[in-house]
Amino acid sequence: MKKNKIVLKTGEILVQTERQKKAMSKIYIIGTGPGNRQHMTEKALTAIEKSEVIIGYETYLNLIAELITNKTVFSSKMRKEKERCQQAIDLALKGKAVSLISGGDPGIYGMAGILLELIKKEQYTIDVEIIPGISAVNAAAAVLGAPLMHDFVCISLSDLLTDWQLIKKRIHCAAQGDFVIALYNPCSRKRINQIKEAQQILLKYKDKSTPVGVVKNGMRDQEESFLTSLDMFLDYPIDMSTLIIIGNSHTYIADNKMITPRGYSI
Repeated sequence: MKKNKIVLKTGEILVQTERQKKAMSKIYIIGTGPGNRQHMTEKALTAIEKSEVIIGYETYLNLIAELITNKTVFSSKMRKEKERCQQAIDLALKGKAVSLISGGDPGIYGMAGILLELIKKEQYTIDVEIIPGISAVNAAAAVLGAPLMHDFVCISLSDLLTDWQLIKKRIHCAAQGDFVIALYNPCSRKRINQIKEAQQILLKYKDKSTPVGVVKNGMRDQEESFLTSLDMFLDYPIDMSTLIIIGNSHTYIADNKMITPRGYSI
C-alpha cells in the first residue's frame, strides 16, 4: 500500500513555521504582592522559574532580586508601563518565555490591562497568563484587622491618567453610598492637595469620627500602620507607599483592630 504524500508549497511551510513560532510566545503577568517570597503564590514562583526574561519596574524587581539572579532582567523607572509591555511582547514574539512583573495584583492598577490592550490593538498571537497577587488593599486590610467585610470601593487619587474632576465625582458617589473606601496613590511630593480635597469631600457625607486606617509599606520592611479618624488622618505620614482605608457608618475600632461588621447576629 502506498502512503499518501503530503505536499506543501514553500509559502505554506513559512506560514506554518510562523504559526509555530507564535504558538511558543508566552507572557506571564505576575502579581508579586508586597514583594517578599512568603506572600507570593507558588504559581508566581513557578512562572518566574520557567521564564527566561524578567521585565518590570525597578523598585518591584529589587524586592524579588533573589528570585531572578539567573535571568535576563530588564528594569525601568516609573511611567514606562507601555514601554515595558511592548518589550515583553517583542521578546515573546521571538519565542522567549517572559515574566512581566506587577507589584500587588496585576489586575488592580497593574500591568494586565495595558498589556492586553496592546496585544488586542496589534492583533498579536501571544499566550498570556495572568497570575494574581496580594493587592495593596488586601495587605493593608490584613494589617488593620477586618475593615473590608462589607461593600467597598478602591479609588486612586493619581490624576496622571484620570481627570481630577472625575476622581472627585467618584469620591462623592462612594461617600454618599456609605461604602468603605480604599484610597490608592494618596499623595506624592508634587501632588499634595488631592488628599486634602478628598478629606473635605468625605466629611460632607461621613462623620468626622469615622475610623480610618493608614498603612505604609503594608507587609513589607518598614511597615507602619495607624488607626485614627476621618478628621485627623492627615496628621499621619502619607505618601505613594501608603494605602488609606476609610470605614463606613458601622465601622469601629476594638482591641486596636479596625472592624466593619458584615451583619451577622453576634
